[in-house]
Amino acid sequence: MKDIFQAPFIVEMGETTANMYRQGWDERNGGNISYMLEEEEVAQYLDLTRVIRTIPTGFNAIKLAGKIFLVTGTGKYFKNIQKDPETNLGIVRISADGTYAELLWGYKDGGKFTSEFPAHMMSHIARLEIDPTHRVVMHTHPTYTIAMNTVCSTDERVFTRKLWQSNTECVVVFPDGVGVLPSMICGTEEIGIATAEKMKEHRIVMWTNHGIYGTGKNLDEAFGLIETVEKTAQIYMLTLGHAVNIIPNEVIRGLATMWDLKMMEGVLED
Repeated sequence: MKDIFQAPFIVEMGETTANMYRQGWDERNGGNISYMLEEEEVAQYLDLTRVIRTIPTGFNAIKLAGKIFLVTGTGKYFKNIQKDPETNLGIVRISADGTYAELLWGYKDGGKFTSEFPAHMMSHIARLEIDPTHRVVMHTHPTYTIAMNTVCSTDERVFTRKLWQSNTECVVVFPDGVGVLPSMICGTEEIGIATAEKMKEHRIVMWTNHGIYGTGKNLDEAFGLIETVEKTAQIYMLTLGHAVNIIPNEVIRGLATMWDLKMMEGVLED
């Protein structure tokens, strides 16, 4: 077996979470990530017949039966993942009946996956139905995005329009817009269901007064989506109430045409 600590998915997860912590997005134990892995790549590092223990999934995840995920642990700090991945991360496989996860590696202090695990798995199910290359769900608390969310309408078309009008990268990076949920209790099945429903139309979902969910085919793509929203939210908040020049609708439409993108409907007003 190869050294699990040198596995690309472990190394990349450590680098990504450390970067997110340095950005100030993941205070204390805030934030969580789940990364769907290929069985063939995991088998190079672990004996897949050896199950350390089982952990209830909190809902029926039978649509993901047999799928393997690298998941951040509950109560863990992103800043500690690089120096101690085996305590702060876990590799789990969803059981055949979808009611529990088999721990294959990690959570060595007796811990378990993030409390947002149901929301993550529901989002994976929703995105895989849309995009078979999907692999990552990333939840974080980016400062300016949350600030913008407190002063803007929770109407996702309004929120998306303000982003599109503030930075030309936005319509190119997320032509499908940003889904927005009202304030809800996190860690519940209800918010997981609501998030997954939004994920059928959007790769990014905002949780009002809380944070953001970003998805992608790899860690870079999910991070890049959130990074673009956060940078633009910062621009918006720095100019709040003083913006004279915003990107005209015809320029936004022109960018979408140039890149042959399908834009979220109803966002731009003539």
